[in-house]
Amino acid sequence: MDTDLCFKTAIELTSLIRSREVSAEEVLRAHLKHIDAVNPSLNAIVTLVPDHALQLARSVDAQLSRGEDPGVLAGLPIAHKDLVDTRGIRTTYGSRMYADHVPDEDALIVKRLVGAGAVTLGKTNTPEWGAGSQTFNEVFGKTHNPYDLGRTCGGSSGGAAVALASRMLPIADGSDLGGSLRNPASFCNVVGFRTSAGRVPFSTQNGWFSLAVLGPMARTVEDCALMLSAIARPHRSAPLSLPPPGTDFASDLSGDLKGTRVAVSPDFGGQIPVDGAVKDVVASVVSQLEALGCDVDHACPSFAGADESFKTLRAWNVANTQREGISSHRDLYKDTVLWNAEQGMHLTGEDIYRAEAARTLLFQRVTHFMEQYEFMILPVSQVPPFDINKEYVDNIEGLEMATYIDWMKSCYYVSATGLPAISVPAGFTHDGLPVGIQIVGRPHQDFSVLQMAHAFEAETQHWRQLPGILSDV
Repeated sequence: MDTDLCFKTAIELTSLIRSREVSAEEVLRAHLKHIDAVNPSLNAIVTLVPDHALQLARSVDAQLSRGEDPGVLAGLPIAHKDLVDTRGIRTTYGSRMYADHVPDEDALIVKRLVGAGAVTLGKTNTPEWGAGSQTFNEVFGKTHNPYDLGRTCGGSSGGAAVALASRMLPIADGSDLGGSLRNPASFCNVVGFRTSAGRVPFSTQNGWFSLAVLGPMARTVEDCALMLSAIARPHRSAPLSLPPPGTDFASDLSGDLKGTRVAVSPDFGGQIPVDGAVKDVVASVVSQLEALGCDVDHACPSFAGADESFKTLRAWNVANTQREGISSHRDLYKDTVLWNAEQGMHLTGEDIYRAEAARTLLFQRVTHFMEQYEFMILPVSQVPPFDINKEYVDNIEGLEMATYIDWMKSCYYVSATGLPAISVPAGFTHDGLPVGIQIVGRPHQDFSVLQMAHAFEAETQHWRQLPGILSDV
C-alpha cells in the first residue's frame, strides 16, 4: 500500500480522489497502514473502526463512479475528538465514567463532516472532559509529541494535533475553550483555528455559552479552510449561529497584504510571563511579516479583566456541566476538574455579572485597539512543549502559576475577547520543539485571518518540517 498518500495535503488528496487517479478506499487503506506503524508510539488515535471507515470510503467511490458529488471532503480520512459524539462508535470524553459509552447519535459536526464525504476511521485522544492543555486520561493514557516523545503534545485536542503532525490524518476536528485548538497545534507544528463563536455551531444545553467553539485542524491553512467550508453554516438549534454558509471559506486565500497594519507582541506587552525560547521565535516573525508588505508595530492592548472573566465563566460552565456526575461519581474525576467545578459551585449571580461586565469592557478596549491594526500577532503558548510526565506548568520565568490553567493565559485571554484566532507554525526552539504564532483578527473576520495565515505559511513553510519519528517509517 502506498503510504506516500499520507504525506499529501487534504487539497491534493481530494483532487486525486475526484479525478479517480486513486480511490477513497486506497487512500483509507494507506492511512490505516500508516496508523498501524506510527500510532503505537504516539497513542493519538484511541479508537479505530476500520470496517466502518471502509464502508464510508466505498460509498464515496460509488458516488464518484455514478458521476455524483460526494462533497468537498470526498474520501478524506478523519478521526473525531473523543469529546464529540459518534453514533455506534465508542466515545469516552476521557472519563472512566464513560469508558464503554457508545452514543446513539452523531454530533452535528460529525454529521456535516461525513455528509461532505469525510471518512470516519476513529477517535482522537483528549484529557478528561477536555480539561487542561495536556493530553492524558485514565482510560487511554498519555499522547506523545511526535517531535519529542518525552514531551506533551498539549491539549485538549492533542490526539488530533499528533495524528496530523505524524501524517496519520489529513484533517481533524477539535474544540477550544481556553486554547484547545491552538495550543496543541503550536506544540505539534500544525494549524488550529479558533473560529468566531457560532461559526461552527453545536447544540448543547447552554447554547448561549460563547467561550467554547468548534473548529478545524489540519497541516496547512488551505486544508483548514477546506474543512471549514464543510462545517460552517447556521443551524436552527444553535442560537449563536453565524452566516454566511461555509462555501465562502473555499474561496482563494491569496491576497495583497501590502500596507496591512499588524501589531506584534512576544509577551502581551509584558502582561504575562513567556518563556525566552518562545519569545525569540515570535520576535523573529517581524522580518517575515515585513517581507509580506505588512506595516509592523510592537504594540499590544491591555487585557485587564480577561483573567477574572475567563476563570469565572469557565468555572461556572464546568460546575453546571459536571455537577450531576460529581454528585454521583466523585471518585471518577481528576482533582483539577473537581477543583474547577467547586469554584463554579460557589459563584454568585453578582460574580457572573462582574465577569460578563469585565468581558464586555475587554472586548470594547481590544476592538478599539484593532481599529488601528487589522491583526495581532501573539504567542500561542507561553512555554514550549514540556515534560509529558508533568500534569501542567507551575512556573514560567520564575513566576509561580496560581492554577492548572494559568500557564495558558496567552490563549484564554484571546478566548475572552471572542475574536477569531489561528495557530500557525512559526519555527522551532534550539532543541527542535515547535512554536506557533497566534494570528488574531477583527470580530467575525474569520476569512481574513485565514488569508493572513496562508500568506505567512507560504512565506515560511515551517509546516513541511516533519517530526523525527517519521524518519523510520
